[in-house]
Order: sequence, then C-alpha cells, then structure tokens
Amino acid sequence: MSNNVFLRNQSMLFIRHIYDRVIGFHFNQEKEREPKGKMFQFYFLVMIFIVPLLYIAYSFSSKRQRFNIPPGPPGLPVVGHLHLIKPLLHRFFHSYSKKYGPIFTLRFGYRRLVVISSYPLVKECFSGPNDIILSNRPLSMTNKYIAYNNTTIGTSPYNEHWRNLRRISSVEILSSQRLASFLDIRRDELRRMLRRLAREHTTKGNYQLDSFKEVVLEPPLSDLALNNVVRMVTGKRYYGDDVRDKEEAEIFKNLIIDIFENSSANNPSNYLPFLKFFGCKYEKQVKRIGNSVDKTLQRLLDECRKDRDGNSMINHLVSLQDQEPEYYNDVTIKGLMMAMIIPGSDTTSVMIGWVMANLLNHRDVLKKASAEIDEKIGQDRLIDEEDISDLPYLQNIVSETFRLNPVSPILLPREASENMKVGGYDIPRGTTVVINAWAIHRDPELWHNPEEFNPERFSGKNIKIDGSIDSVQTLMPFGNGRRQCPGSALGMKTVTWTVGAMVQCFDWKTVNGDKIDMEESRGIVMRNLKPLRVMCRPRPIMSKLVAEATS
Repeated sequence: MSNNVFLRNQSMLFIRHIYDRVIGFHFNQEKEREPKGKMFQFYFLVMIFIVPLLYIAYSFSSKRQRFNIPPGPPGLPVVGHLHLIKPLLHRFFHSYSKKYGPIFTLRFGYRRLVVISSYPLVKECFSGPNDIILSNRPLSMTNKYIAYNNTTIGTSPYNEHWRNLRRISSVEILSSQRLASFLDIRRDELRRMLRRLAREHTTKGNYQLDSFKEVVLEPPLSDLALNNVVRMVTGKRYYGDDVRDKEEAEIFKNLIIDIFENSSANNPSNYLPFLKFFGCKYEKQVKRIGNSVDKTLQRLLDECRKDRDGNSMINHLVSLQDQEPEYYNDVTIKGLMMAMIIPGSDTTSVMIGWVMANLLNHRDVLKKASAEIDEKIGQDRLIDEEDISDLPYLQNIVSETFRLNPVSPILLPREASENMKVGGYDIPRGTTVVINAWAIHRDPELWHNPEEFNPERFSGKNIKIDGSIDSVQTLMPFGNGRRQCPGSALGMKTVTWTVGAMVQCFDWKTVNGDKIDMEESRGIVMRNLKPLRVMCRPRPIMSKLVAEATS
C-alpha cells in the first residue's frame, strides 16, 4: 500500500473516530466509500501543511495576550478535546468538574468552551455587567439556515431587535391575558388525552373501571403537547382525534425531529469546518431542513391571513403587521412561530414523562399526591389550571423532578461579547460559556441527599412559577439571566396541570411491579431512554369525562 493511500485511510479513520466519540454518529454505506481522485489528495496535502501552521500561529498569538484561563485537560492541535467527549455531556462535564474544579476549559475545534458547575459562579455570570456580556448566543449553521440567520428570539444577538422580540413575546403573545384566551384549548386537549388513555379500557364498546391496562405514555403526551402549542399558535389541530390533514401533521412532526437531531451541539462540523472536504454533508442537510421549515411556516401564515376571524397567535401578529408592516414582517412572525412551537412541543411532554416515572418509582409520593387532589378537588369535577395554587405538594413533586431530571441538563450556550472574569479566571471575548444545570441541581452543598427523590425538601418554600426558590435561584429548569425562556410560566403550569389530571383520573402502577428504568438518552433534550410503559385504571371521574364526549 502506498504512503498516500495509507495516510488517506488513517485520516479518514481519525475523522470517523471523532464523530463516534462526540455523538455516536456513524457514516452510512455511501459515506464509507473512500473518496477517490486527485481532489481528495490535494485537500489532504493542504491539510498536512496548513494544520501545523495554524497551530503555530495560534500558539504564537495566544502568547501575545496572557489570560488566566480556567484549567482543563491537555488537548490536541486543531480538534482540541473533541476526541475526549463521551455521550451524555452533562455527566461527562460533571466528571471533569470533579477533577478540574467547578469552572474548567475545553476546546471544541476552534472554539473555546468554559463549563460552569457551581451556583455561586452562575450568580457571577448573571449579575452586574456580566449578565449583559453573556446575553449573546454563539453562531452556528443551525441558527444560520434554520433560525432565519440568527434573528429569532432564541438565537438573535443581544441588541434592539432581540429586545423588541422579547417585548412582543411577553406583551403580545405570552401575557396572562393572551394565555387566558387560549385556556379552552388547553382544557380541550387535556380532556382528549385523558379519554385516549381511557379507551384502552373499552371492550366491545363497554367501559370497564375495574381493570388495569398497559399503556405507553409517550404518544398521548407528545400529541397533547404538540396540539396545545400548535393550536394556540396556528389554530390547527394536528394529532389525535378529529384530525383532517394527517399527511401535513406527519411532515410537521418530522421537521421538529429533524431540527433536534441536527442541532448544532450534535455535529462537529460546527467546530471543524474543514470536515466538509471529507464528505460531511451537514451544511447541505441543515439548508434543506431550513427550507422545509420556512415553507411550512409560510404556508401556515398564509392560511391565517385568509381567515382573519381566527383566534390564534398568528392572527394577532397578522393584525399587528397591518399596523406596523415594516417591523412585523413575515420573517419576524415566522421566527416567533418557530420559537413557540419547536421548544414547547417536545420539552413539555418529556418533562411530564419524567414526573410520572418518579411517581411510579415512589408509591408513597404518588399516594400523597392523590390524597391531596382528592381532598382539595375530589372526583366530581376535573382539576383546572387555577387549582394548581391550591396543590402545594403537587407543585413540590414537579419542582423535585425539574431538579433531578431537567429536560435541558446543559443550558443553552452563551457567548462572551467582551473579556470578563468569573471565579477569578479570565473569560476572553468570543468564549462559549455553558452551565451544567444537572450538576448544580445535584450539588451536595446545595441539596441534602441530592440523589434522593424527596418533594418534601420544597415544603414551606415560596416556589416561583419558573421553579426558582425565594431569592436563591438554585433551580434553573428554564435557564437564567436575561435570556431565560419567556414561556416558563406556561410550561410549568402545563406540566403541573397535566400530571394532576392524570393522578386524579387514574390509578397507576408499573408493569409486573418492576421499577421504571430512569436511564437517560443522549441529545440536547434529556428524555427517558426506554419507552414509558405503565399500567393504569380509570377512577370514577373518568365515567363523567367519557359521558361528556358522547352526550
């Protein structure tokens, strides 16, 4: 075998190794075919000469201005620490924090990453001038091609445009008055989901209250969350009963899956741009997804324009567009649609699943929750959203689940717009800063017996709607600082209300008396790795809900 072929093979194996270690990505059969021709040899020879030069230049330039950077493991030229990364990043980061401290540095390709796993350091990040310095998001291919070139509320730089988007979200879309106008939608979807679970207990049209049946919770919970947010935003119902356009619904759901699977955190091409010369098609793939998302959102927007009498968030934004067309343009509206639908459609259902899994693994807690609901609400009417404030133990259960099983274990990354200091260390401009919320939620200095599921730890404490406790905001289920999720109040209410209704309407137990497996999946959203299969039996109130639907 010639030297060129040997080097070429070794380089491809190294690239594959990086992919496998970072995200478990494997080349398919087409990608496994070795590139042929002189173009590949040309690019490879260029890399042989350019990479050492870049590394020397980087080393030289880094010495021109000395920074007291947080400690970290030794890395390799060009790739940095990508070869060290293992799945379940929050656990990987946590293991390194034990070795290098609560603040440490990694390098993902050309990007410097600072990981913070201490609440006192988080307070430093989001107080005083640092809060503004860390109010930007790092650029990525996903944000460029899918999020309208970094102009949505979740991806826009901290500037006047972002402040206007935040105001629109808070005042025009997610205000208490606006959300109250959609309360009937949320009530309707909750009842539909409960009846869907009850249908597992019908035999030849007869409704049976006295038997347990096995159900898989993910499908009904996912449809509930999607229908809630899509109906509020567009006025359309995509999933479950009485769905007209199932093909469009499937396209919509697949787009959401594509966005999460191709997020920036999941692909090393964002850190090693030269990978596109080695057969990586990530950029083309993200462009394709972005075009599909735009066409779908534009179609929904055009449909709402034709129906001016509709009661949806888009209808309201279209009416504002008539008044201020220069600002409420189609791109701005589509960006707001995306910001509502994409995060809210997946995280809510996943969180409800984690709460139910914890309840099923802790029968004493489930009994207390059921007793509280029976005492305060009873079996004569279904729990309503306004009842949540009268159910403190149920709120404690949800807060404890947010602590142990945060849907976003690593908060969305920030980028330092200026040089700053945290914990006595220098954070140079352009550094990506991430918060390991999962580690902070299990810090023994903050929580007694942190690995234990114990809702009583929140008893007597003033739990705010975003999950924070008094002035000590050690819970961060929806982020922190200026860029905290604007939909946190809606998300917290939806999770608590849904869990309360499921406990009120059904008796629950595990299949064969086994414990629910709490193993986590990889990805930016932390879900249960295995499908949540459980046993449920309708309680008396379900007879009334079923009768309502047939009357």
